[in-house]
Amino acid sequence: MTCKRATLPWLSGTILLVAVLLWVQSRNVFAQNQGDTSPADGSTGASSLGVAPLGGSVPEKLPPQSGPEIASAQATTPDASARISGVVQDETGADVAAADVTLTDANGSPRSTALSGASGEFTFSPIPPGSYRVMVKAKDLESYQSAAIVLAARQAYEMPGIFLQVAAENTQLTVRPIDVVAAEQIKVQEQQRIVGIVPNFYTSYIYYAAPLNTKQKYSLVSHDVFNPLQFLGAGITAGIEQATNRFPGYGQGFEGYGKRYAAAFGDTVTRNYLSYAVFPSLLHQDPRYFYQGSGSTGSRLLHALGYTVALRGDNGRNMPNYSFFLGSLGSALLSNLYYPRDDRGARLVFTNFGIGVAARAGVAVLREFASKQFTTNVPGNGKPSNAP
Repeated sequence: MTCKRATLPWLSGTILLVAVLLWVQSRNVFAQNQGDTSPADGSTGASSLGVAPLGGSVPEKLPPQSGPEIASAQATTPDASARISGVVQDETGADVAAADVTLTDANGSPRSTALSGASGEFTFSPIPPGSYRVMVKAKDLESYQSAAIVLAARQAYEMPGIFLQVAAENTQLTVRPIDVVAAEQIKVQEQQRIVGIVPNFYTSYIYYAAPLNTKQKYSLVSHDVFNPLQFLGAGITAGIEQATNRFPGYGQGFEGYGKRYAAAFGDTVTRNYLSYAVFPSLLHQDPRYFYQGSGSTGSRLLHALGYTVALRGDNGRNMPNYSFFLGSLGSALLSNLYYPRDDRGARLVFTNFGIGVAARAGVAVLREFASKQFTTNVPGNGKPSNAP
């Protein structure tokens, strides 16, 4: 009996100790599952325990893209070697600075933006070949969107004139003197040069331009006559005449060349001043050629040839071209004062007159069909297509 009583307390203590150890172990396992299960080496707890994450198997790691695959994708990208440039102006031909210019792709998504410079200029370069549109926005002016522009690789595309009109909601009735408007237009017109060199002052690309007053007519012809290229042209004419011994009464040598030069330049001065200033002022006619640019080829050709026989009056109506005929005849008559005596007379008069008529018609056709694309600082696009 004594042995059994001594064994029972020992057995009870052993059972109690085992129970405590089991309870402590369960608390440690529970705390480990609730805390950060990532081991110090950085691997996931699930991996370290050999247990798959809930909801599926362990995802397989994909290897990084190889070098050749990346190079192949870049090789299919078009070469960004093209460019688009242009100039933003308002309807009077004044440059518009700080206009928002946006380049969009064929789907209308913006590709690039820029602000026009002090002279209205902008450039997008380099850009890949493809189809683009150019959109322009400026304060108080109507927005502009170009037609589709398809560029090839390494193509440099210069946009035709972009002219923004005053926005309808910002239009105010402002009355300004006609001569002020004309002065602004003439200032721009005197910047027109074919290939940036040859003056093209007497072509108005603003079809409904304000008429010129007398002072403006004389100012415009003076800019034209005393341009350095007129002196060069007279020198070339004199050289050809001397080489062919035209007007032999002048003789040869330096003296003969000087007389031919003076005669050629004298013809330019008298013909231009009489035809573009003196008679237009007296007869209230506008001596400029007004570029049409729209309509059929036949109508444009008739318009150009008609410049020889008809002029626009200061009142806006067409009238017979008295200024040109009287000016050309007057210049031919004055040439009798300085051409050799043997070459004077009616023949000289009508020869010079005929040359002037033919030259005027030919130049007008070139103005209508060729000069615009080669002329810089063009402020307008001619006659609107919906104009009468």
